[in-house]
Amino acid sequence: MGWYRKLFRRLFSWFEVVAIVGIAIALFVFGVGVIWATLSPLPAIENFESRRVAESTKIYDRTGNIILYDVHGSMRRTEVPIENISRYIRNATVAIEDDTFYQHNGFRPLSFIRAVLVNLHLRGGIAGQGGSTITQQVVKNALLTKDKTIVRKAKEIILALRLERIYTKDEILQTYLNEAPYGGTLYGAEEASRYFFGVSAADVTLAQSAYLAALPQAPTRYSPYGTRRSELDDRKNLVLRRMYELGYIREEEYRAARDETVVFQSREETGIKAAHFVFYVREYLEDTYGPDVVTNGGLQVITTLDYDLQKKAEEIVRERALENKTKFNAENAGLVAIDPKTGQILAMVGSRGFFDPDIDGMVNVTVMPRQPGSAFKPFVYATAFEKGYTPETVVFDLKTQFTAHCAPNDLETHDDCYAPGNYDNVFRGPMTLRDALAQSVNVPAVKTLYLAGVEASIGLARRVGITTLADAGRYGLTLVLGGGEVYLLDMTAAYATFANDGIKNPPVAILRITDDVKKTLEEYKAKSERVTDAQVARSPFMIMLSP
Repeated sequence: MGWYRKLFRRLFSWFEVVAIVGIAIALFVFGVGVIWATLSPLPAIENFESRRVAESTKIYDRTGNIILYDVHGSMRRTEVPIENISRYIRNATVAIEDDTFYQHNGFRPLSFIRAVLVNLHLRGGIAGQGGSTITQQVVKNALLTKDKTIVRKAKEIILALRLERIYTKDEILQTYLNEAPYGGTLYGAEEASRYFFGVSAADVTLAQSAYLAALPQAPTRYSPYGTRRSELDDRKNLVLRRMYELGYIREEEYRAARDETVVFQSREETGIKAAHFVFYVREYLEDTYGPDVVTNGGLQVITTLDYDLQKKAEEIVRERALENKTKFNAENAGLVAIDPKTGQILAMVGSRGFFDPDIDGMVNVTVMPRQPGSAFKPFVYATAFEKGYTPETVVFDLKTQFTAHCAPNDLETHDDCYAPGNYDNVFRGPMTLRDALAQSVNVPAVKTLYLAGVEASIGLARRVGITTLADAGRYGLTLVLGGGEVYLLDMTAAYATFANDGIKNPPVAILRITDDVKKTLEEYKAKSERVTDAQVARSPFMIMLSP
């Protein structure tokens, strides 16, 4: 019997003996798992096609090229067809994840056995080492739980074999690349490409593609924003080397990509742009389609925003607001720009700093009620012009008591008596309406409101774009000096009506919305309406523009 032991020891080392026994045990246990999986219910393969994949909603500028915001729940994902994913990404992923992807039928027995051996050595069980094909990973993510058990693994293999009989390799790879994790809430190559590099998955370079392919195995560990950037670089180089060895790239391409310095976008660059406008749009989307659709429905929203103009508007507001803080102790400011011919909102700035808590910067002052001051005067003068008064009509700029039951010679404002003054405490005597509006003199403005009528003036203001001031009975002669609250967005839209010769275009923020299957849900159509005579609308504007 001794010679048997000697021969056995010569033929097999202790490690080999352990490996053989381990394989035998693993195959036996796995065989039991396969039998159990076969006898237990399996998810219907038809569920693969009908499953719902959460996609984040993208809000773009008017060009459709700049993402202002990515609205998502627990996942940021944008599905794209495989032809919109760079061949570099496809080949890099296959090279590092499953280099025989195009040859196997969904399962690689040798890779599975190798994984078992490594796991036995590491005492990590099946979960410690991979061995799964891309097809198996698709099945695991789409149809199964994340349980790390023999039975789940057996089901994964059975379903992968079935999936390969129904779908093409490109369809399976497309699914993988649209659903693979790339770190945090990022899922799918398209989302990762835009987040890390600011380009679509169709436009990434070879080196960028290698970085993307390096991430799904351990996206947190290899995060480009983490402390293991050198490990990510090493894995990227491994991806490139495998691509070269498999014939996907030439040697010069391999060396150039290996030595290329790839810059990842800073996290600030990947954040929200035009924040107040974006949340204005998001509120509309949620009111119209519901929060769940907005968060997970994969809407593509092309807005009216001109991002170049928006950046200038933000700069102007920031600079002027800080000047006003120094000069007038005014903490904040807002700005809206609208195209009078279309009503499209080109810029919206709701504060001088969205992330500044000291000024409640997240509050969008453009849609908050504020007193407009003398900016309301053009509506009153336009109403007077509608009633037949002209820019040459004369009123007297004299200290005047406007409350009937107060003494005419009581020229002070107190209790319920109203006798307004001018901003410079100067009274100019007889003035034309033209001069009174051009110089923004208060007393003639109040007299013009008296002549035009409060109710009629509010009526015109609402016709041209003001949406507040619904109850005319609540307002008196102070209205012309800003006694009623309005929205800056409304004021801009109303002034745009004047600029458009009395033709109103309601403010609009969206050009087009499509869903996750590219069906158009809504599209901008002009809703022009003449609300006042062209000359009536033009007169206040021309007066204010006059020197």
